Amino acid sequence: MSKRMTTLNKAIDRKKLYTLSEAIEIVKANANAKFNETIDVSINLDIDAKKTDQNIRGSLALPHGTGRACRVAVVAGADKIDEAKKAGAEVTGGEDLIEKITKGEVDFDACIATPDMMAKMSKAARVLGPRGLMPNPKLGTVTTDVVAMIQSLKKGRINFKNEKAGVVHVPVGKASFSAQQLQENVEAFLAELKNAKPSTVKGAYIKNMFVSSTQGVSLMFQAN
Repeated sequence: MSKRMTTLNKAIDRKKLYTLSEAIEIVKANANAKFNETIDVSINLDIDAKKTDQNIRGSLALPHGTGRACRVAVVAGADKIDEAKKAGAEVTGGEDLIEKITKGEVDFDACIATPDMMAKMSKAARVLGPRGLMPNPKLGTVTTDVVAMIQSLKKGRINFKNEKAGVVHVPVGKASFSAQQLQENVEAFLAELKNAKPSTVKGAYIKNMFVSSTQGVSLMFQAN
């Protein structure tokens, strides 16, 4: 273990269950890398990820965004391309863009498609699917209102879904954010996660929750 991590570990009590506000303050204070570290939240859910009716998937715009730039691609007909560009989309196109994507040209962080393009988008699924970038109606990224979705993504919209072990992992801001901003982002995410609870999951839903920074400590917390 590096000298830096040894010092960081001395700053926390592994046996303590912190409140969210306590955990954020400590994680922020110890996010002292030479870059603006990302603050992440990981939630262990009491679900059976092998059952499709217990899988979690959702999307929300964080109150204070994520603090990182989002390059947006829009796949649409010619009538939507101009408004997508004016709204700030960095990558736009129709079938020509789909062909580029199928060849592995993925120079964006989020992808929006209009409903009329989805049948053609199936060719790009093998490239975008594993990256979590495939447009999805449930996430709002299949839409005719491309301007509203571009603006939402630019402001800090995040998508979330559980991994095979039932863990949901999302960025909730940067170390440069105020503690209040981070707390409000985490609380907004937790509210959306609870709303996404499958009806087939009975009893406990959330096992435990952790907040961490890119190169800093990870603390288990409970809601305030």
